[in-house]
Amino acid sequence: MIFCVEDDNGIRDLMLYTLNTAGFEARGFSDGASFWDAFRSQSPELVLLDIMLPGEDGICILKRLRSEGSQVPVIMATAKGTEYDKVIGLDLGADDYLAKPFGMMEMMSRVKAVLRRVSQSAQSGVLSHCGIQMDTAQHMVTADGTQTELTFKEYELLRKFMENPGRVFTREQLLTSIWSDAYIGETRTVDVHIGTLRTKLGRCGCLIETVRGVGYRLGAEK
Repeated sequence: MIFCVEDDNGIRDLMLYTLNTAGFEARGFSDGASFWDAFRSQSPELVLLDIMLPGEDGICILKRLRSEGSQVPVIMATAKGTEYDKVIGLDLGADDYLAKPFGMMEMMSRVKAVLRRVSQSAQSGVLSHCGIQMDTAQHMVTADGTQTELTFKEYELLRKFMENPGRVFTREQLLTSIWSDAYIGETRTVDVHIGTLRTKLGRCGCLIETVRGVGYRLGAEK
């Protein structure tokens, strides 16, 4: 899924049409508020993000994404000649940029290039986040440089978080995902495993944040 955040209806519709025609699923948003509403329930593979938006602009959205620990790839759309915005975006963690006006062929080329880089990185089998490293090939976890022994469920919980940093999961979502639909139990089971996982991660345990009234997420380093 690709999220397109663009307040110009014509440009956004053309971007979505091009992405859909190329075989991608895509959703469009005209402002930051609608983007965040969707992002809380669905983690996109990539975000196409315009800088000039009503309300919260693209730079603020990118900064918030990275501060919350999300590593979702972001391609910024900047007005032609705005070197400052481009540099700020890249410094904040944008993966690439498009200078407006841009053609749809150029957009698709950059989208495919960024997704290709992300895929190659994922194939290495190593997930990393703020002092936590997970080698999925060797089923090994280190926290703050120290190897950590986790149970299977603890490992799968951590892997879920590390594959979706910044995304909030409800207890019900985690119970269904990790324990499967066939499991009959209470969401308290999730709380217990989160507690033991935090303890085993030591100083890095605080990265697993409780979102009151919702669930849990992997946040940024404090």
